Amino acid sequence: MNAGRIAPLALYQEVAERLRQRIFSHELPPGTWVDEQALASQYGISRTPLREALKVLAAEGLVTLKPRRGCYVTEISERDLDEIFTVLALLEGQCAVNTVHKASEADLKRLAAIHQDLERAAAANDIDGFFEANQAFHQEVQLIADNRWLTQAITDLRKVIKLSRHHSLFIEGRLEQSLAEHRTILDALNRRDVMATELAMREHISSGRAALAKLAHRDKPA
Repeated sequence: MNAGRIAPLALYQEVAERLRQRIFSHELPPGTWVDEQALASQYGISRTPLREALKVLAAEGLVTLKPRRGCYVTEISERDLDEIFTVLALLEGQCAVNTVHKASEADLKRLAAIHQDLERAAAANDIDGFFEANQAFHQEVQLIADNRWLTQAITDLRKVIKLSRHHSLFIEGRLEQSLAEHRTILDALNRRDVMATELAMREHISSGRAALAKLAHRDKPA
């Protein structure tokens, strides 16, 4: 084993993560040209690990490499969101099915505890807290489902969704609606009702897309 290879591998991965977070925070908004020279100078690195990092982000769909034009942060259209959420609903629905079959009583108690975080955040109108608890809930469902390919596909799609300029929880009534949907999912899981759990999860994902569409329509210039 060549121990000398560890450092450059860790370097481009770290650069990829830093750029990923700047993209998710919209510090680098969709459509932004990625200035490789400026970034390499800013991070104090050569352009080689930076380009390797950009290849990672391109594989995730977060940046687009255009021949002879450079690299740009991916712009996501309403059609893209429609298509992504359609696939995501299918994948997360299947994940929920697997969870019904595999969840132990201890697993269901952990989900119930996470759901209580959702209830508390909703009661306090804490959107950030609700968002974090929502992520934790879905990640726990994926963990219980125990299918790494499903989890990987869902994770990759959710990364691309973060390119959207909108956040569905900011639409009036969406937080309460999302909470009610989580209650339905948890109830179906506790009853070990496969069809009801899958349907509840799919409808939950589809409702998120509908909320994003309303925000996009609201924010269109008159």
